[in-house]
Amino acid sequence: MAERPKGYGMTAELADKTAAKYDPQQEREAQDWIEAVTGERVQGSFQEGLKSGVILCKLINVLQPGSVKKINESKMAFKMMENIGNFLDACYAYGCPKADLFQTVDLYENQNMPQVINGIHALGRKAQAKGFSGPTLGPKESQGNKREFSEEQMREGRGVIGLQMGSNKGASQSGQIFGLGRQIKSD
Repeated sequence: MAERPKGYGMTAELADKTAAKYDPQQEREAQDWIEAVTGERVQGSFQEGLKSGVILCKLINVLQPGSVKKINESKMAFKMMENIGNFLDACYAYGCPKADLFQTVDLYENQNMPQVINGIHALGRKAQAKGFSGPTLGPKESQGNKREFSEEQMREGRGVIGLQMGSNKGASQSGQIFGLGRQIKSD
């Protein structure tokens, strides 16, 4: 992994913003859930333990058997990144929205651990929604609540002015002037 110089200006601001999103409690919950589902301990720090992608592939294979066909045990960088990519592809196929997942470099290069934690929580929610009977992570994913209205109810609703519309109480903009008019000089 290449050493990145400390950023300045906008780069530093973005790094600070990302660091501010980090929540150690959510990381602990994610780690406990992964360990409970897979039956394996995450070795070292959370990022170091997941960096090879092996435990993530095992996690998705418990939730959806056969999701990742081949798990690379090699310590070569491209093999570990391939494991992470396979995990992310399997999560998407499992039903997790891409917006909730992370990018391979977020985990491998420790660039955006809050997003990694968010992605694992999203997988935990999706597992509950799909009826996984093992340990749970986070709140249950919400279900749609489709409502059916009769034609009469729809007609009644057309006559109601929404609260967002408000009322101008008879006021108009006639006679209002905002700022100066265009000043054109002729020489």
